[in-house]
Amino acid sequence: MSYDPGALHAALAAAVGEDSALIADLRVAFLESAARQIDLLGRARCDANWELAAWRLKGLAASFGLTTLMALADEAAAAAPGDPRVLRRLQAALAGLDHS
Repeated sequence: MSYDPGALHAALAAAVGEDSALIADLRVAFLESAARQIDLLGRARCDANWELAAWRLKGLAASFGLTTLMALADEAAAAAPGDPRVLRRLQAALAGLDHS
């Protein structure tokens, strides 16, 4: 899967205009929130906690139109709690969004 860091910037710019300071603040908030959900996935030991974190991540990604991250969150929701392959892919996607 490819990661489009420009999609996050475009979604933020569409929401708040070209206010670069506000875009930067919202970008940090988004990345921290997504990282928090991925961390919760990594610590989940039961299906309910795993699925809840995956669904929250999907909702967050959907808010910004990040379809690749949404698909990965769907994949996580269907996987077993703690699936290392899914966690690695989510972490890579987040890192890809963080480097734009």
